[in-house]
Amino acid sequence: MARAFVFVLDSFGVGGASDAARFGDDGSDTFGHIVKACREGQGDREGLREGPLSIPTMLSLGLGEAAKAATGRVPGKLGAATAASAFFGAAEEVSSGKDTPSGHWEIAGLPVPFEWGYFPLTEPTFPAELTAAIIRDGKVPGILGDCHASGTEIITRLGAEHVRTGKPICYTSADSVIQIAAHEAHFGLERLYELCKTVRRLVDPLNIGRVIARPFVGETAANFERTANRRDYAVPPPEPTLLDRVAAAGNKVIGIGKIGDIYAHRGVTEVRKAAGNMALFDVTLGAMDEAGDGDLVFANFVDFDTLFGHRRDIAGYAAALEAFDRRLPEALAQLRPGDLLILTADHGCDPTWRGSDHTRERVPIFGLAPGLPGGAVGLRRTYADIGETVAEHLGLAPGPHGISFRRTMAGNA
Repeated sequence: MARAFVFVLDSFGVGGASDAARFGDDGSDTFGHIVKACREGQGDREGLREGPLSIPTMLSLGLGEAAKAATGRVPGKLGAATAASAFFGAAEEVSSGKDTPSGHWEIAGLPVPFEWGYFPLTEPTFPAELTAAIIRDGKVPGILGDCHASGTEIITRLGAEHVRTGKPICYTSADSVIQIAAHEAHFGLERLYELCKTVRRLVDPLNIGRVIARPFVGETAANFERTANRRDYAVPPPEPTLLDRVAAAGNKVIGIGKIGDIYAHRGVTEVRKAAGNMALFDVTLGAMDEAGDGDLVFANFVDFDTLFGHRRDIAGYAAALEAFDRRLPEALAQLRPGDLLILTADHGCDPTWRGSDHTRERVPIFGLAPGLPGGAVGLRRTYADIGETVAEHLGLAPGPHGISFRRTMAGNA
């Protein structure tokens, strides 16, 4: 039986991108800096965690060697791979962005062949004609924000005014995105979704990658909280991805978390969502149990990025990694001979770095393939090698981008 499982630890970069300086990220290293901070006590938080980073299961699968493939060193002299059939390496991104769609599309075998549109670091940030169109076509009394911002900070700052005026909160970041926050009850969840669909149409000529609905609840700045009803309205991939190829072969692609939204629901046969990494893990385990021969379960664990990377929360990120690691044996126990489990990331978001944006980094490739030799797969020239490895594993014809590293694994026998 050949089944494939891809787990994206959203933003868990391992440093070392050759073009990081072009993005202002030379020296960023999400994994390495978390390890260092935890050893030096900066990852301690009373009641949450303390001491060196403890992730024995991921280390047993070769995470340390994956980091070494990216940077030439193992962070903190962490342990070597010990699991039979474990494989490990790293990948460079050839797409020109350090954003979620670019990383995920490339993982699925399609490097982004164009430049996204971005909004300037000014206030107001959106073109006046776009703002006017949002107000007119979206039938809202105005907008709040109109700037680059952290999603949680801007809701705290402007949430009460939004509830009072009915004006949605519109903001962006260094990514190609416009995010719209609105209260689920006072503004309405379905109304927010409809507004985002309108804005999606309006920003198409600007080549903006995503419009994201960011619903929240609560009655004051002290208890405003974003909900799990986020929805991304993404530009569809310009060519077939791995997901399209699996679905075209008559097999299931079960997208966990925001996977369906990232690919504009193309090639995703089932969507399963949940709030938070642990709930997402529960849903993923259920999908693994149901997956049949030829199926792909593709999961995104978003908390690493949204809750801890962007907020520059070292202790929170470290605790999330440790919690994920404690659950990982449950997924390994579901693997059968002939299965393939790949753990990777879509970009970095170094919690020790300046600012609050993603960081341009290489990503780890590590995992388990029961019955295959495993071992080092090296530094891959593109994330697309991940997608091509899954394609070959599932018996699909090669795509135009990327090279499977199953051959490298076979050479390790």
